[in-house]
Amino acid sequence: MSVIAGMKKLFSRKGPAKSQSGDEHEQEHSGLEESAVSVESSYIPQPDAQATETVMSDESSVQEETAVAVVSEEPPQQVKTKPKKELLPPYDGPVLEVRNVHRSFQTGSRIIHVLKGIDMEVKPQQLVMLKGRSGSGKTTLLNMLGGLDQPSSGEILFSGQPLQDWGDQRRTALRRKEIGFIFQAYALMPLLSAWENVELSLRMADVPRSEWKERVGHCLDLVGLTKRVKHRPFEMSGGEQQRVAIAKAIAHRPRLLLADEPTAELDSKMGAQVMAVFRNIIEVEQVTICMTTHDPTILEVADHVYEMADGRFIK
Repeated sequence: MSVIAGMKKLFSRKGPAKSQSGDEHEQEHSGLEESAVSVESSYIPQPDAQATETVMSDESSVQEETAVAVVSEEPPQQVKTKPKKELLPPYDGPVLEVRNVHRSFQTGSRIIHVLKGIDMEVKPQQLVMLKGRSGSGKTTLLNMLGGLDQPSSGEILFSGQPLQDWGDQRRTALRRKEIGFIFQAYALMPLLSAWENVELSLRMADVPRSEWKERVGHCLDLVGLTKRVKHRPFEMSGGEQQRVAIAKAIAHRPRLLLADEPTAELDSKMGAQVMAVFRNIIEVEQVTICMTTHDPTILEVADHVYEMADGRFIK
């Protein structure tokens, strides 16, 4: 009995001890899990202090740069430029004044006197003719009036400005903007239409492109060629080609129109038409025309005629 009682006592002691240790382990394990969950749920990642400072410094620097840019953004200062000197200042006198002009050419050891003391005056909106035979000096004088040649002595004043004192560049600018030329041989570009020939004059005179269409149409209408604008020179008569040359010469609104025997290649009927066009453009465009001729039939339409012989005017 004592042995059995001792064994029961022993078993009764081991059972509770094992159960107690298992409960403690489970309790301990569940405690660890609960602590881990509590730690994970309570953990909120905090931003890195150094990264935060960097971002804040970047943002502040951007704000500072923006503020500086706003503060430093001032209205641009206008650059002061010197006013351009006008090619021709306002002048109420004659368009052309020629004072005691001589022109000589040297050929080898011989000196040829072409002009011998020319005095003349061309007033605004006049049609002035230089009449004379070939070799009388008409074309030489006309070239000097347009700044293409210089006198050996004397003065040529264009709107009060002495052309003989100007440089080549300034005289070239004068011809492009203030003078129109009409030649005996028309001087048209053969591969260009009438419209394109007139437009070329505007290109060379630096006229704004926005004005080309209206101006070209106006000039061709003025000389009566509205229906021939697409034709090339070889598709037109001599009179029509000369009228295209006139439209080309007046397209850039010159003050002076110089024509070297514009009716020499035309019959009397065509010549009369060209002279009628001249009178019309003087009224409409308020241009001054100086031309050479040896045709006595057109002298009656001129405002003034200078007759030349041997380099002098015949009074």
